[in-house]
Amino acid sequence: QVHLVESGGGLVQTGGSLRVSCSASGRTFSNYAMGWFRQTPGKEREFVAGISRAGGSTYYQNSVKGRFTVSRDNAKDTVYLQMNDLKPEDTATYYCAARETNPTFFAARDHRDFAYWGQGTQVTVSS
Repeated sequence: QVHLVESGGGLVQTGGSLRVSCSASGRTFSNYAMGWFRQTPGKEREFVAGISRAGGSTYYQNSVKGRFTVSRDNAKDTVYLQMNDLKPEDTATYYCAARETNPTFFAARDHRDFAYWGQGTQVTVSS
């Protein structure tokens, strides 16, 4: 299985930027499509962004399109989420997730499609 560890969360003002990272270990990283989700207390975990195994395909939740960018570096076994123009409603715990898959691209958005999860990193956007 793959082990995931997020980092880079923190406190930022409205309109600011933050980049969170997720480092993987244990298995061949390039065999996994990756996703970013977020969750606030009392709410379901929601999809934010996803990226294919090789990084050639990305997809986003509508509310973050144009502000967030997901990328990966398979040589470093790391996936990133660059967040710009942050808003208070982006405040949440952010989780990266992995799904082992074949090369055929599938834009998975359901958290149940992902078998492996990190522990989460808190992002707080102050108004």
